Amino acid sequence: MNATVKITKIGNSAGIVLPKELLAHLNASVGEMLSVVTTPGGIELRAEEPDFDAQMAAAREVMGRRKQALRELAK
Repeated sequence: MNATVKITKIGNSAGIVLPKELLAHLNASVGEMLSVVTTPGGIELRAEEPDFDAQMAAAREVMGRRKQALRELAK
């Protein structure tokens, strides 16, 4: 899906309005959070995964405990 959106001034910030077709494609609705990921070609919007923060916390904890092993594997 390709869509053109206009950047609008919102206070001291800027925002865009997402058409309902784009929201449907993202399986998102008003009030939900979206993840914004930078890519070599621009940005990517994704519906936020509900347990992403918990998964990242678990990964950071394991990486902290296994720091030396990860350094050795990186060689």
